[in-house]
Amino acid sequence: MDETDHDGEPDAKLIAAKERWAREARGLTGAPGTERLPPGQHRTEGWPVLDLGILPRVDRSNWQLTVDGLVENPVTWRWDDLQAQPVFRHVSDIHCVTSWSRYDNHWEGVSARHLLSVVRPAPEARFVLFHSSDGYTTNLPLFVFDDEDVLLATSWEGEPIDRDHGGPVRVVVPKRYFWKSAKWVRRIEFLAEDKRGYWEVRGYHNDADPWKEERYGE
Repeated sequence: MDETDHDGEPDAKLIAAKERWAREARGLTGAPGTERLPPGQHRTEGWPVLDLGILPRVDRSNWQLTVDGLVENPVTWRWDDLQAQPVFRHVSDIHCVTSWSRYDNHWEGVSARHLLSVVRPAPEARFVLFHSSDGYTTNLPLFVFDDEDVLLATSWEGEPIDRDHGGPVRVVVPKRYFWKSAKWVRRIEFLAEDKRGYWEVRGYHNDADPWKEERYGE
C-alpha cells in the first residue's frame, strides 16, 4: 500500500486550534458524569467527521495491516486474511474529546482479544502504538487494548465503514475518548515502553478516560 496515496494535507488551522484547546483546558467541567454520559459531554444522533485534513485512499484491494514489535507471531493481514478471522459484533457508545457522545453504535469486525491470541504478545510488551495511513499515531496500555469491547471494526450500523470515518478498517476503543480509536489503521506495534502519539504530544491526556474527564495533559 502506498502510504502517500491520499487527498489533502494536514489541516494546520484545525491542529493549531486543538492545541490551543489543550492549553486552555477547553470543555473541562470538573463535574461528575451520569452513569452513561461522561462529564462535559452532550449526546448527538449524528457521527461528526474529525481528522487531520487528509483522506487516505485505502480500499479492500490494497488494505494491509502489520502487527509486530514485541510479539511471538508477527502477522501481516490483507483483506482476505482479515475476513477469515472470527466475526465479532458489539454495541457501544462513542465519546469524543470535542464533547459529543453517540449512543448504541453497532460494530462488526475482529476483536482485539482474538488478534492478541494470534500474535501472542511477549511478556515484556506493555503498550501498543497504532499507526494510520494518514501519518497519525495514538497509544494505549496493552491492558486497555485487551478489553472485551475493543475491536478492529469493518462495519458500522450494518454497513461498511466509509472512508471519512476510517474505513475500510478502524480501531474502536469504547472506554477512551475517540481519538484513541485510530482510523485507517495499517500497523499495530507492541512496545515495552510507552510512546505517545500525535495528539498526546500536542497537549492531550495520555490515558483519555472520559469518565475521569482526561481530556488534556496530566
